[in-house]
Amino acid sequence: MSTQNTQFEQAKDKIIGTERTREGIGTLSEKSVHAVLKNYFAPNPEFQEVPIEGYVADIYTGQEIIEIQTRQFNRMRDKLEAFLPICPVTIVYPMAAKKTLVWIDPETGEEVERRKSPKKVSIYDIFDELYKIKFFLTRPNLRIKMVFLELEEHKLLDGYGNDRKKRASKHDRIPLEILSEMNMECVEDYMQFVPFELLEEEFTSKDFAKEAKIHPKYAGVVVHVLHHVGILEKVGKQGNSIVYKVKN
Repeated sequence: MSTQNTQFEQAKDKIIGTERTREGIGTLSEKSVHAVLKNYFAPNPEFQEVPIEGYVADIYTGQEIIEIQTRQFNRMRDKLEAFLPICPVTIVYPMAAKKTLVWIDPETGEEVERRKSPKKVSIYDIFDELYKIKFFLTRPNLRIKMVFLELEEHKLLDGYGNDRKKRASKHDRIPLEILSEMNMECVEDYMQFVPFELLEEEFTSKDFAKEAKIHPKYAGVVVHVLHHVGILEKVGKQGNSIVYKVKN
């Protein structure tokens, strides 16, 4: 087993152990993905939940700050303003590359059903969140780390319909394994998101959507962010569409 896998297993065992399991439905004070990753990146509890500049950092090692954020990057703006002048800040963004849905009886806590989720993850899924902090993305101390996980998503059978699944409550997501990571440590790293077919071409966001295999409306957000950080430049218009190319 690699060092990475060993560290992850240790973090997982610490958080999703016997005592935590016994706590039961609805009593978890911190969601498991966040808690496991926090202990994976900082096994020493002295580095966790550290007060800095009027805020609390998930992890502060004395040399860097790590924030684990599953959504709502907009809530990090004030923190980033305070943290970035001090030291490098890494935002860790967990993504469910493989997911098993597990349905739980809310009264007994017993597993009722499980199945593989058909939903596919895309590296572009992060761009809705990056858009919310786009003015920070070119700051030299900011780094983004996408962590692709295999996990179980536990849902309570407390919703509507005969199967009680409609609008059912999400209880927790249990990380099983880190499959891969993708890092953006400088502006040039955003080149990873430009499809190879477009490197030497002029294109619209619709062309980008086709090559990236994402919805055209969503491609507009991706292209906007890539232009904002300086990877793309505007070179003209094609009807009502802006034409871009990759900067040299």
